Amino acid sequence: GATVAEGCRKHGMSSATFYAWKAKYGGMDVSEAKRLRALEDENARLKRLYADAMLDNAGLKELVAKKW
Repeated sequence: GATVAEGCRKHGMSSATFYAWKAKYGGMDVSEAKRLRALEDENARLKRLYADAMLDNAGLKELVAKKW
């Protein structure tokens, strides 16, 4: 029965971080939390790929516009 503040102090994190994690991962099992993390990582990777593709597309449009 330690308090949240004691546990946070022991692990070197703020109580706000604890409550944010609790809100996000509160009712999940470990496997569900790992799956969520994997999906978030994949989503971030896809967003980077999309941003790169849009940048390439904009560059090609500028190149074509300059030729005309």
